Amino acid sequence: MSLQLIMIALGIVLIIEGIGPLLFPNRWRAYLKEISNQNQQLLQRLGGGLVTAGIVLLIIFS
Repeated sequence: MSLQLIMIALGIVLIIEGIGPLLFPNRWRAYLKEISNQNQQLLQRLGGGLVTAGIVLLIIFS
């Protein structure tokens, strides 16, 4: 995997992550407030699931 491909993937992730706050700042703020009120274990499980899904996708497509 080349550095160029990693930078392209990172750029795509940043674009996707930035769409929410760019287009819907008020909804994004409310969403973040709601998430901050969630149970810590739930957030850890969600984060673990996202990391696992990312690793599986990297393994499949590399």
